[in-house]
Formats: sequence, C-alpha cells, structure tokens
Amino acid sequence: MSKMKAISIVGISVILVVIGVSFWGFSSAGFWRKTAMPPPGESVASSMVASLPAPSPNSTETAAPAQKSLADLLLQYGSLPLADVHNHDASDKKYAGMKGVWQRDQIDRVVLFGDVSEYSAIRTDVYAWEAYTDRPDFFTPFFSGFDLHDPGSLDVIRKNLEQGYFGLGEIVAASYNSPVVSKVEWKGKDPMDGFLPQIYDLCAEYQAPILLHMDPPNGFVIDKLEEALKNHPKTTFIFGHANAYNSPENIKQLLEKYPNVYMDFFAGFTILNPDSANRLEDFLPLMKQFPDRFMLSTDSGYGVGSEEAAIEAMYRVLDALGEPALISQIAYSNLDNILRKEPATQTQKKAILTQDPSRDMTGLNKLEAGKLLWSKVK
Repeated sequence: MSKMKAISIVGISVILVVIGVSFWGFSSAGFWRKTAMPPPGESVASSMVASLPAPSPNSTETAAPAQKSLADLLLQYGSLPLADVHNHDASDKKYAGMKGVWQRDQIDRVVLFGDVSEYSAIRTDVYAWEAYTDRPDFFTPFFSGFDLHDPGSLDVIRKNLEQGYFGLGEIVAASYNSPVVSKVEWKGKDPMDGFLPQIYDLCAEYQAPILLHMDPPNGFVIDKLEEALKNHPKTTFIFGHANAYNSPENIKQLLEKYPNVYMDFFAGFTILNPDSANRLEDFLPLMKQFPDRFMLSTDSGYGVGSEEAAIEAMYRVLDALGEPALISQIAYSNLDNILRKEPATQTQKKAILTQDPSRDMTGLNKLEAGKLLWSKVK
C-alpha cells in the first residue's frame, strides 16, 4: 500500500469516528430530553424537583419536628390529673354522651353547668347536680339559674350553696359582642350590676368561686370588674375564657393588681380559633409568672370544631409549658386548691350525721362531704 493511500485511509477512519461520536451524543441528548419530560398531568417543575438528588446527611437544612398526635400527648401527660374548669355539657344532658371521650382522653375533673343567665338554666342546674350525685369524684357542679336583678336571687344562691353546689357560673356579668350570650334574659350590664355586689358577699361567706363571662374584655366592663375585685377581696373570681379576644397585657394588669382573680384559659380558642390575635407562645411567659392563677378549660368546644379538639388543645398547653411543677398547677392543682377551701355546709353535715352519727366533722370540706354523701362505694 502506498504512503498516500495509507494516509487517506487513516483520515477517513478519523472522520468516521468523529461522525459516530457526534451522532451518539445527539442521540443521547435526545434520549435524555425524552425521559426527562414529565408524564401527563405532571408539571415540568415537579418532574425536575423529583429528579434532584436527595440532600446529603451533612446538609445544613433540617426538617421541622412533626407535631405530636393526641395519642402521643396522652402517652406523655395522660397520667397527670387534668381538670376542665368551664364546661356546658349539662345542657341537654350532653355529659351522658361524653363519658367515653373523657375516659379515653383521661380527664379527671369537669366543672359542669349548662345554660347561662337565663330561665332555662334552672333546669340545666338540676342536670349538673344529678351528674354530680352520680359521680362526685368527677363532676363539680356550678349553677347560673337566677336573675341577678331580682332580690330573690340571693335566696336561690344561698340554698344552692348550702345544698352542695361548689360555685356560681357561668354568670353573664356583661355581654355586648357575643352572638349567643348577649341575648340572654338575665345578663348584667357590668360586673357591678344588680345584686352582684351582694352575690359576691355570699360567695365569700361560702368561700365559693364565681365564674364570670365578660365581653368585651376591656373598657368600662373591665373597669367595673376592677371595682368588684377591689371591693370584694375575699371573693374568688374566675375570669371566664380570659384569653378570648383578649391580650396577655390586659390579663397581666389584672393579675398584678388583684390576688383574688383567676384566669380560665380556653386553650382551644388560642390554638384553634382563627379569630385569635395571639398565639399560645404569647401567653406562656404570663403563665410562668403567675403559675398559681391559671386553669384550663374547653368551653365545651365552642367555636373550635368539637369538645375533643378543645381537650387536645389543653394537652398542647401542657406540652408547651414543659415544666412538671407548672404543668401540675395549671392542669389541676389550682382548681383543686380553690375547691378544698370550701368548708362543708351545715346542710351537708346534717345529712352526713344522719347516715353516721359518730362521724367527726372537724375540718371537713365540701369536696369530702360530697363524697361521703354520694359515693356509691363507702
């Protein structure tokens, strides 16, 4: 083979190799583009994200921790006593259908009442009492079936407290915004309206708390509440759902000035209701500053979807508090301490002595007296 022929063959071979490589490259590029196209119904962007490599273990980005389920919260906190300080399930005897939920969610005490500050509350007060006599270890009956503008209300209150009811509530001391209680027939104009001052004195006599509904939680309504707190220092006031449409700053001012006011914290409102202008984190410093003045409630799930959702919200407060001593106080002890200060009434003592003439009544409180009278297992 001549030298020129050999060169020609080599040149042709090189050209063929280049052409082949180019063809393979273009074909491969076309194949990649075909396989990279998203399937029908999927966007190009989502397909591209799917094709990205997984982040390396050394990535600086970390996923947010998953929210604990109710089951997780019950596992962690269910063994601790937990009380609901504000519950309307005496209305229509709803409590009868809640027993399974309360047992499953490990609730230990329910402050029970029904309708509020209207004639129908007379009936639901009776239902609350029936629930209590059936389960005195679980239910704590309050009542609100009286007209605070009628002097006869003082007789009703004394009779009920003597009988063994533990407190008054929910009493509508003022309501101007609520779509429900602003319409009730026996509501007050403000926390000093009608016979409320005398009612506060009766509460002090029996050492029974009074749970007040007040809206709006500012302006002259709260000015009148401050007047009541100042003029009745021996009366225990519970500010119903104090966090609803209210700020931590407003609550703090009351707590700093008046040792006889306690806050009913409706956990579901702050955690679940979109109308809440505050987050749970906004209230935690206040709870830690005044751990002996807060209690938790469900308000029977009003405005938050369900009562069980409201119970779950109470557990989320406990989880956010984090400190065992703080959790114990706010979950149960604060309410329990108030109730244990109520002495047994003469009516209760008389009934107990009828059953057991030898019973020592020294230091007997209303909680103990109720259990002696109504517990099924003596």
